[in-house]
Amino acid sequence: MSLDLDAPPVDPAEPTGSLEPDGSGDNAFLSWAAIIFAIAAIVVAFLALGRIGGGDDGGSAADVQTTTLKLELGGMVLVPDHLMAPPGRIIVEVENTNTMVHNVTIGDKHLADLQPGESGVLDLGVMSAGNYEMWCEIAGHAAAGMTGTLMVAEGADPGDAGTSTGPDYLHGYNTAEEMQAAMDARANEFLPNQETTEFGGDPLEWTMSDDGYKTFEVTAAITDWEVEPGQIVQAWTYNGTVPAPHMHAEVGDMVRVILHNELPVGTVIHWHGIRVPADMDGVPPFTQPAVMPGETFVYEFEALEPAVGIYHSHNGASQVLDGLFGAFTIGQMQTPQVLLDDGFKAEPDQTINMVLNDAGVIGLTLNVKSFPSTESYFGKVGDTVMVHYYNEGLMPHPMHLHQPIGWIIAKDGKELLDPLPGDTINVAPGERYTVLYKLTDPGVWAWHCHILTHAERDDGMFGMVTAFIVEE
Repeated sequence: MSLDLDAPPVDPAEPTGSLEPDGSGDNAFLSWAAIIFAIAAIVVAFLALGRIGGGDDGGSAADVQTTTLKLELGGMVLVPDHLMAPPGRIIVEVENTNTMVHNVTIGDKHLADLQPGESGVLDLGVMSAGNYEMWCEIAGHAAAGMTGTLMVAEGADPGDAGTSTGPDYLHGYNTAEEMQAAMDARANEFLPNQETTEFGGDPLEWTMSDDGYKTFEVTAAITDWEVEPGQIVQAWTYNGTVPAPHMHAEVGDMVRVILHNELPVGTVIHWHGIRVPADMDGVPPFTQPAVMPGETFVYEFEALEPAVGIYHSHNGASQVLDGLFGAFTIGQMQTPQVLLDDGFKAEPDQTINMVLNDAGVIGLTLNVKSFPSTESYFGKVGDTVMVHYYNEGLMPHPMHLHQPIGWIIAKDGKELLDPLPGDTINVAPGERYTVLYKLTDPGVWAWHCHILTHAERDDGMFGMVTAFIVEE
């Protein structure tokens, strides 16, 4: 088409052609519409970036200040426990400097579990002014002191972050009397709780089968379990308790254990420290397939030798940390002659299984109870007490019973040639120690993990502490 330069000018008010549809006209309209929409999109984009009409209405992305903070997850403490930053995007570089697993939550943002020595980055996004709580979500860790605060305020200097202000020796209380009253009140809850608390680890009854097997039955399921007053967790249990019921056999017994799985995932039983055939060892897929939800599996073996063992899952660490464990003993550890000569009894007056934990939904506990809900123990002067320590957690726990000296007579179910004295006995994960105590003096004697932050905090005792009450 040629352009006629001599044509008269067109009056915009006059129609220029037919009202009949014209394909080329439609195309022109669509082209102009596309251009208009494109221009509108560009304007909207610039407005969003604050490049048009920004003023005081928002500022550009380039104007948002980014602050990077550092946080260490230490031995039941956040270091520092008070962070400061101005409003804007906040990134927290987190390092686990402790020997156990920790995580951290700040406000509504969560950083998953970090293994010892591992680091991670928690991007909190753009944060406005305010105070935001920080804590480790692993059960018991916040209660042990792994809490803190992020303060976001105009003009805040990240370099001013540090521990909480105020007189350190009062730990947030107004007076020494107020602090002591809080500590005493918590301790005074201990004995009354004995009457209402459900404890686990009781002996598991067995039946004798027609073919000569001592037969135990256990059902794995998720159960509500009170770790301390008001703290109910979803524990993974055998027969509804943690620790699971105690299985006991004598050397020479033929043992049959029937496992019913009512968990939402596959599971097994591994016999930690118990000599069994390979196809009974409970490690999928090597020795058996996992027992899937709704299935049953039968374990059979001969109790070949004395043992202080554990039965627990071996199909994902969280199953054990959340409660799938119990004591399994065969026969009895013998009192050495040197201790018999010193007044210890050949038959203990009582035997105590003490399971130590520090992770999962359970947290810092003795027999899956946290003070003041831990079980108290009673005896008389002159009694011989045999204690089997089991560690089902992720870190060592040095156990200390006040007053009577302990004598280690077996480790991992194997009797020592000579007993070893120890008033503080360090039990590593998976280890078992058999210790004899002779009760010597009346009183209420504390019994606790000697990593002090596992047993005490600013408002008094908690976690891995109980008491042995000795009468004349």
